[in-house]
Amino acid sequence: MDFTFLIVILLAIAFLLRVDFIFYIVYISVGLYAWSRWFPPRALRRLNVQREYANHAFWGETVPVTIRLQNESRLPIPWITFSESMATELTMGNKVNQVVALRGKESTGIRYEIQARRRGYYRLGPLRATSGDLFGLFEPQRRRFPADSLTVYPRITPLSQLGLPSRLPFGTLASRQRLFEDPSRPAGVRDYRSGDSLRQINWKVSAHTRQLMVKTYQPAISLATAVLLNLHSGDYDANSRASQTEWAIEAAASLAAHLADRQQAVGLITNGSDPLQEGAEFDEESGRLKKISPTEHIQLPPAIPPRPGRLHLMKILERLARLETAVTIPFTQWAATACLHLSWGTTILAITPRGDEAVCHTLHRLVRAGLNPILIAVEPSYNFGQVRERARHLGFAAYNISRASELAAGSQRLPGR
Repeated sequence: MDFTFLIVILLAIAFLLRVDFIFYIVYISVGLYAWSRWFPPRALRRLNVQREYANHAFWGETVPVTIRLQNESRLPIPWITFSESMATELTMGNKVNQVVALRGKESTGIRYEIQARRRGYYRLGPLRATSGDLFGLFEPQRRRFPADSLTVYPRITPLSQLGLPSRLPFGTLASRQRLFEDPSRPAGVRDYRSGDSLRQINWKVSAHTRQLMVKTYQPAISLATAVLLNLHSGDYDANSRASQTEWAIEAAASLAAHLADRQQAVGLITNGSDPLQEGAEFDEESGRLKKISPTEHIQLPPAIPPRPGRLHLMKILERLARLETAVTIPFTQWAATACLHLSWGTTILAITPRGDEAVCHTLHRLVRAGLNPILIAVEPSYNFGQVRERARHLGFAAYNISRASELAAGSQRLPGR
């Protein structure tokens, strides 16, 4: 309004004094005013913004992100200030806040990096761009460009660091039925019989005994495995719920990766909450999906059936990246019905906070249903030896693992481990 008032004053003076130079200034001022009012909002509308990055990352990875700015107009944009919003767990110290100028049809790229330090489903952006005229005659024009998503997988930890033995009784199980023989499970030698393959002959033993001897292997049957992940918040200790549920999810991801690397079929069943499935919105401050309110009805995520392959593992890790603990269904009420769709002989890796008597009897019902449950308790326990003995009598194995920070001292502090 001040500039408009100045033009009116100059125009009045020009008419009174009849000075051509003042008329020239008025013409320039009117043209500058019209241009400054018309061009900046149209310049932002002709600005195209794209992010170039890998939208999935493993825990600990550094992800490069390039923001590509394209001026689709033939006219130059004198200045653009843009700022990128992102979750605090992803930032590496410096905020993405820069100023650039673009000529007509010019494009430029702004590169920054983010650190995947915590699993989750994050939002990159929105990108807020601001532009205006060179003289500051009008308020700067602003435009908000949509955000993109980033999935950070849970950390994958070797079984030895989880506190589990490297050879667990899941995946390929010994079988009395000779469906096939597993070459990785040698059992001894026997006399050569007509029809035996020459590749099975043990030439060293044959030379020593001076008669043909054939290698024998333990029969095996390949069975599917389902990770049964308990994320019902009421089953965890309130003082350590946040850390223990993260540890449980990390254990589930590590076991799934261990099986997938050995070409075993693995699936996932959980009573946690998937905020993306519930239609949760992003939190503006954290850049993460908002947690579901305890008062809301939560629909359990659909089970991921056991399948082999790397692509199937990525599907499981995506689900694990988004899962949150919630008030859903207690483990003892949920586990038996959750496994109804599984075929006979499927191994169940039941990851739950503790192995009390109710949990053990719940897993015993799975044993009677023809499944092969294995209890993996994630909360520290000083008397886990009793739990393990109870589990042995009920027909399944039990293991106790602690958080990564407690592994060094855990074997000394927990005699039942």
